[in-house]
Amino acid sequence: MALDIHATPSRVLARLDARPVPKRIALVALATDHTSERDFARICDPDRVGVYVNRIEFENPTTRETLLQTGPRLSAAAAQILPGEAVDVVAYGCTAASIVLGNDAVARALAAAKPDTPCVTPSSAAFDAFQALGARRVSLLTPYSPEVTDEMAQYFAAHGPEVVSAACFGLTDDRQMARISEDSIIEAGIAACDAGAEALFLSCTALRAAVCVQRIEDRLGKPVVSSNQAMVWRCLRLAGITDAVPGYGRLFEL
Repeated sequence: MALDIHATPSRVLARLDARPVPKRIALVALATDHTSERDFARICDPDRVGVYVNRIEFENPTTRETLLQTGPRLSAAAAQILPGEAVDVVAYGCTAASIVLGNDAVARALAAAKPDTPCVTPSSAAFDAFQALGARRVSLLTPYSPEVTDEMAQYFAAHGPEVVSAACFGLTDDRQMARISEDSIIEAGIAACDAGAEALFLSCTALRAAVCVQRIEDRLGKPVVSSNQAMVWRCLRLAGITDAVPGYGRLFEL
């Protein structure tokens, strides 16, 4: 039986806040990504930071060719995140793609959608992290093939710290990379870190490495940086949030 009720305008006016949440981070992720959003959720305070995500198509295997194909998809994906509204930071969550495309090219693609907005990639964030930590010589551990890992080492040498050693798991499917166990990441990270390295980098946003950083640091006695840990750290700092976050390594204590 229908109720004889008719809505009437509220006598209380709707007062609008400037934003639903004070800070906004726009994240473009791969369609196959299992990990990046979870790491942002672990570290960011949801009452202070909104992380808004759009995904782009990605075809495994992870090769230079498939990574390059993500470049033309970035602008449209970023534009669909809060269309017409400003964000504090815009990020692309793929380390290997940022290497093969180049961080400058990624920044141009994201800026086309979100002009006058700081842009972050995992590799650009890692370079900022190494500088903040005073690390000039690093070891790399990646889940990628040797070919993709070698290209990353060369890009690091040209744009960031000196690479003294590099090791890889040799996988080509980022869905498998997301399944690498935490124990495997920890043990392989320790094994990969050269005695002459001042820090260790755990590459790949698919890798569940952010939760391993503190445990590896405790055993190595050196700073450890991971793709997602560095990306979240840099996004938060650019958004003006400088709080320490325990449990995610020395980087979040700076």
